[in-house]
Amino acid sequence: MTATANTPAGLLDYALGTEPARPLVTFYDDATGERVELSVATFGNWVAKTANLIQDDLGAQPGDRLALLLPAHWQTAVWVLACFSTGVVVVPGGDPAAADLVVSGPETLDAALACDGERVALALRPLGGRFPQPPAGFADYAVEVPSQGDRFAPYAPVGPDAPALQLPDGSLLTAAEVVGRARGTAAELGLARGSRLLSGRSFDDWDGLAAGLLAPLAADGSVVLCRHVDQLPADRLAKREESERVTHTAY
Repeated sequence: MTATANTPAGLLDYALGTEPARPLVTFYDDATGERVELSVATFGNWVAKTANLIQDDLGAQPGDRLALLLPAHWQTAVWVLACFSTGVVVVPGGDPAAADLVVSGPETLDAALACDGERVALALRPLGGRFPQPPAGFADYAVEVPSQGDRFAPYAPVGPDAPALQLPDGSLLTAAEVVGRARGTAAELGLARGSRLLSGRSFDDWDGLAAGLLAPLAADGSVVLCRHVDQLPADRLAKREESERVTHTAY
């Protein structure tokens, strides 16, 4: 299992070294009909590219705060792990004016302009598509990330004591504490190796981050991440749980 990993990046490294071909994140958007499945290897490649973007193009430093203004989405999960990999502190739903940089979806662009640092926008279109017209004052993630390197190495090691996640109540978790809480949540949810958790929670708090990524990763499991799942009739949701071999749910 992942017992020896003491950072979130270490959890991903373990998965990459053991079962890179297995599914890790399966994403549904029930407002658009989109479905995307990412293996551990594919997810890891997106994380590496995004981490290189953060470290090199955005010039972020370990300890910088990133306001994450994104819904539950596979690209949000990528950004969370990429920040952890670079030592940048993730602040889900954070105040852009108090952040060193901000990452925003299309619905929060006006609020994100309050950040004086680097600003990145995600269109959240199917297949990771770009904005038809790039928003003024933002780098378009879909334009910037493809050219980034497929491997990532931080300029400075990100250890277990590095700050990693600031929660809405103001508490600041280190990388090791994120891993510890992820394992604890996995145990609370009953996850084990091979478990497949369907999550309809947002990424704005610990419960959503844990269910939507961190707990399944810590348990050697996988997640079926559903956006706008409230728009899905009960019978179709039941069919999804069956077809995706869901073992646990979190709404």
